[in-house]
Amino acid sequence: MVLFYSSNALGDDKPVTTYAGKDKFENEVLLKYYQEQDVWVHVDKLSSPHIYIRMPEGMDWEKIPEKLLIDAGQLVKAGSIQGNKQAVTIIYTPASNILKRGDFATGAVSFHDDRKVKRFRIEERVNAIVNRLNKTKVERQVDHEAEKIAYESAQQRAKREIANKQKNADLLLARQRKADAEARSYEKLFTGQSGKADDQSEEDQWEASRKEGDFDPDEDFM
Repeated sequence: MVLFYSSNALGDDKPVTTYAGKDKFENEVLLKYYQEQDVWVHVDKLSSPHIYIRMPEGMDWEKIPEKLLIDAGQLVKAGSIQGNKQAVTIIYTPASNILKRGDFATGAVSFHDDRKVKRFRIEERVNAIVNRLNKTKVERQVDHEAEKIAYESAQQRAKREIANKQKNADLLLARQRKADAEARSYEKLFTGQSGKADDQSEEDQWEASRKEGDFDPDEDFM
């Protein structure tokens, strides 16, 4: 079972999902099925839940708003038997930076790159925050494999849409450049180096300068 919480740290109209395994065994499963934008949160050097923040699209993990970090930090602190009673350091890193080897104990992890691990301090539990988040808690069974496939399919669709938009924009630009080049080449056929007409009669120059929709009142349309 997975526990889901909803944080309103970014505003009531911008809920952010945080989630955690119900126990250390479920945490092992979550390590295999995190999503690309997920950020892992834990109490440093103490046993605690593994909380994941599902980052909003476009948010840089190094620029997570403080209120959102505090919400996640209060959750892991409240879920730590030791940490709940004392000041703690909270660590967080992209889920993709979590290292798990076969010889690790259940629930134990390390990091691929320690430089990608950030820390902040929480001095005491804030019941108002913990209670607010607990009111949003939903426990449900998750088909991790199905969700992973759906997520990856959606990511591929989004990437294809972006690629198609860029391809169309490049094609439009290439056509515009070609049209501009052809227009300049055409102008050179009728102008000298000075840029003034030298081979056109006054009548031809007048004809070329007419705006679209202009007409010659002397022309016979019958």
